[in-house]
Parts: sequence; structure tokens; C-alpha cells
Amino acid sequence: MTTDLAAFAAERGIRYFLISYTDLFGGQRAKLVPAAAIAAMQEEGAGFAGFATWLDLTPAHPDILAVPDPASVIQLPWKKEVAWVAADCTMDGRLVEQAPRVVLKRQVERAAAAGLRVRTGVEPEFFLIAPEGEAISDGFDTAAKPCYDQQALMRRYDVIAEICDCMLELGWEPYQNDHEDANGQFEMNWKFDDALATADKHSFFKFMVKSIAEKHGLRATFMPKPFASLTGNGCHCHISMWNLDGTANAFADPAMPFGLSAEGLHFLGGIMNHATGIAALTNPTVNSYKRINAPRTVSGATWAPNSVTWTGNNRTHMVRVPGPGRFELRLPDGAANPYLLQAVIIAAGLNGVAAGADPGPHSDLDMYRDGHLVADAPKLPLNLLDALRAFEADGELQAAIGPDFAAAFIRLKHDEWTTYCSQFTRWEHDTTLDI
Repeated sequence: MTTDLAAFAAERGIRYFLISYTDLFGGQRAKLVPAAAIAAMQEEGAGFAGFATWLDLTPAHPDILAVPDPASVIQLPWKKEVAWVAADCTMDGRLVEQAPRVVLKRQVERAAAAGLRVRTGVEPEFFLIAPEGEAISDGFDTAAKPCYDQQALMRRYDVIAEICDCMLELGWEPYQNDHEDANGQFEMNWKFDDALATADKHSFFKFMVKSIAEKHGLRATFMPKPFASLTGNGCHCHISMWNLDGTANAFADPAMPFGLSAEGLHFLGGIMNHATGIAALTNPTVNSYKRINAPRTVSGATWAPNSVTWTGNNRTHMVRVPGPGRFELRLPDGAANPYLLQAVIIAAGLNGVAAGADPGPHSDLDMYRDGHLVADAPKLPLNLLDALRAFEADGELQAAIGPDFAAAFIRLKHDEWTTYCSQFTRWEHDTTLDI
């Protein structure tokens, strides 16, 4: 594990560091720092005006100092003279409690205090589109059921292979890449890790995919629903919990149904009990609710949930238990902040463990065909405002994830909703002009 960034630069021939932090809306903010200055930056941090990014601050606040975490440093495989390093935001010598990476680190500490170590894997989906953003980039990718399409995958071999080669070089242990359910859509998978490491990798992955797509004259988007008729971009998260030394999976019990221990069921119970409030963070944009409440797409299914239900190996539910000792949360989408995604899962899950929460009965129904038969399952929010109100109403979840963060997030997201509501759309014009 790297501890000295100046030594890392000298050893690797690094000329510049991108000192990067992620704001509340998932935007990656960075300063490009010459290697000659990195020792001082590692001590003091790089200065940012927090109000100029999506943090709940004013122009009168002191500078944020983004202090790089050397354990997260990554040399860019496609531009080896540059290294990226995740940073923790401080102000006046204290951590900024609303900063997403700090929020996650607090949850990791909370789990560790309970003798637990949360390990996760993510499955980020993305589209490769034309640079102007209005259409997919491959005019031949037109199949009605394009998932796993071999020809379409190989037409984008240069881009996908370069990204995968980068992950191999970085030691992430990638294990598969595929064309996904929408035309122009792809997914790439790598090995699960501790929650903070997964979030850092997820953040870097989004930067890497966009950078390599641009290198090839394309554009990559993780937007939840960029095309009305096509399946949206999910970001499914696989979750397990271990003892602190990582040798025993606390979720695994072969004697229990689905191979999920009592502790695992309680963690799942926390997710189920807080699901509508969780959605504000796992599905954080106006566009997110065009994915989880979408009508059937051209492929025949949205592959996104719309109700708070769980199951065994059945992809039509919000939570799937595909094998012993872990479960998959299928709610998050491509707009989810990598750090807040992990933080809210841990916050809700640990609440469930502490309370001995019951996830309720599982269901084996095809929710896309027979979901109307499940009368008592809560529906997921219909829009961002509903999700924000659910999060506001969930005082227990707010307290668990941190009141400073919760207040900042709610305030800025309500402002975003108000801005959205002030927009006039073509639909309004077309449906109301002659009323």
C-alpha cells in the first residue's frame, strides 16, 4: 500500500497527480498538481472553493482542502505520467462531514466498531454514444434483443478491451465484459472488495471509461435512462459482510434458506425497511425515475425494480439472493454517487442488524408479469420529489448516515427539483396548447 506519494512519483515516473474528490451530485472535481509539489499537498491538501461545486456551502466559507489518500493512488494506464488519487475534504482542520467519501468512511468505521467488514462489488452499465449525445454510436446495433450480442460486442472491441486491459494492469481482477440489454449498452465486471476500495474503483472506473471512449472518438454515459425505448443504466451492487480479518463471511450459513445467515437477513431487513428513503441516494436524479418506473422496453423488460420485494435467483425483484452469503441490490442506477451508494447500504444494513430487522417473506413471482398480485409490497418512489420526501421522513436513516450530510443533500436536491419544475417541455406544449 502506497504511503508516500512523492516516492510513488519518483518510482513510477509520474509528472502530475489528479487530486480528486466527489461532490454531493457525483461530480468528480480535481486539481492537476505537479509531482514536485505533491509532498506538500499530501500534508496540507489542495485548495478548492466548495461553493463552486455541489456542496452545501456559501462563497463566504473557508477553502476546502482536499487531502489525498495515498492508499487510493492509481497510475493512469492510458497516460502513465499522470496518477489519480482520491481525497478527503477538510475545512479548518476538520473533515467536512457532508463530503461523500467522508460519509462512507464514517460508515466503514461504524461497521468496524461492530466487528464487521462490508465487502461489495458493483456492476456499472453504460452506453457508448455518438459525441453529440443524441444516438448510440453503432448504427448496426439494432437487434430487438441485443443482450450478449457477439457481433455488437466485437464491433466495440477496441474500446472494451482497452478498458479491460487497464483493469488487468491495475490488478482489479476483471472477469467478464458484455453487451447489455439495450442497443449500445455495455457492462464490465471486476472482483469485489472492501466498500471504500470498491467506491474508489467505481469512481475511477467512470473517469476511465469516459476518457478511453473519448480517445476513440466516442462518448460514454452512465445516465440512468438516456433513451426512452431502451433499457436504462443500472448499477447493481452485491453485498456481503465479513469479520474484520476477512476470513469468515458473516452472511453465509449453509443451513439457512438461500445460504443467508440470520445476520445477513437482518442486514437485508434494514435495506427493505429503509428502501424508499434509500432511493433518494441510489437513484438521485430526475431521470432516475424514468428507469425504475419505465414501461416495457423494446427488449421486453426493463430489468429494473418498481416495488420493495426480495427473492432468490429472480431478476424481477429489488433484491436478489443469487447464491450463499451475499445478495444483490438491483435498485441503484448509473447516476448513483459511488461513495453515497456504499454509505447508504451500510447505514441501512447496520440499522437492520442492530434492530434484528425482519426482511419479510420472499417472493418467487415474476414481478413484471404478476407484480399486481403482491398487494402489501411498498412501491418505490415515482419521482425524485417522492424519494426526497421519503428520505426526509426516515429520521433513523438520516441519523445513521449523518445529519450534516442528510441536511446538505436534501437542501441541494430540493433546489435541483425546483429547477427541474421551472423547465417548460415540448410535451406540455403539445398536450396543452389547444386546451
